[in-house]
Amino acid sequence: MRRNRALLASAIALVALSACGAADSEKEMAGGTPQVPTLITAEPDRSGSALPKDQRPRERLDTTAEEFQALLGPYNKCMKEQGITDEAAIGAGSDQLGIATREETERFEAANRICEPQFFPLPPWEKDPANPEARDFALGVVKCLKDKGVRYVEVAEDGIAIAFGGDRNDSRSISMGLDLAPECEREMAAKSK
Repeated sequence: MRRNRALLASAIALVALSACGAADSEKEMAGGTPQVPTLITAEPDRSGSALPKDQRPRERLDTTAEEFQALLGPYNKCMKEQGITDEAAIGAGSDQLGIATREETERFEAANRICEPQFFPLPPWEKDPANPEARDFALGVVKCLKDKGVRYVEVAEDGIAIAFGGDRNDSRSISMGLDLAPECEREMAAKSK
């Protein structure tokens, strides 16, 4: 459930980002002055202190399912303020059940465009595309996994995620990789401190 919601939110965010670039291009073509987006990247405070109210929460590598649900509190509140109930969000985000109508999906996506950039938790800093060292972290995790006997593992095309099984879809590599990945992530995070 958490993974499906996160994947849906990520897909929606990618579509929204590509739409932002298209709007700037159209503005340039029309002779207008494009707006230049600014991205401030700074490593977050790792002390565990409370975040300022204007900053999105960030997952940690060791975030539990319960902690993630707590991080989703402001996002869920925003979605409810936009008229999306938990049941509607589950239906709109469910590609497996196929029970969401087009209208429900559009309402969910519209609400998510408002709430996600403000309140949806950021990924762990080690896996954040805004982190210039995220690819190095992923490469280190892959090396650790290979050292532990995972045969088919590599950094995914995005340069941050880990892909298990290779072209062979090797079930042993997938299951071992999923089991050992948290341990390797912790080891790499400890080395980078």
